[in-house]
Amino acid sequence: MIGRRLSRGGRPGLIGAAARTAVVAGTATAVSGRVAARQQGRAAAEEAAPPQPAAAPPAAPAPDAASPALDAEALSTLERLGNLYGQGLLSEAEFAAAKQRVLGT
Repeated sequence: MIGRRLSRGGRPGLIGAAARTAVVAGTATAVSGRVAARQQGRAAAEEAAPPQPAAAPPAAPAPDAASPALDAEALSTLERLGNLYGQGLLSEAEFAAAKQRVLGT
């Protein structure tokens, strides 16, 4: 029993644990750096690219003389719908349906 070495049961010692921690930390740092570089590259590419022109909403037909004049609320609603359509948040079908509801036709 005097010359016998104590067994650790397969667990790493202090140096092994420190080495494993260093490898994990180094890998995490490398991955984080690559992700940040990729995001910066994409942001730079988006800034360098010319802006895409927004599709103009379809022109509304001119109101007939027989149709009643629109009130301020209906006009502001139509303007908001046009902005949403211009930003691409509404599809053409959704825009047309909402416009018809506002105009009451």
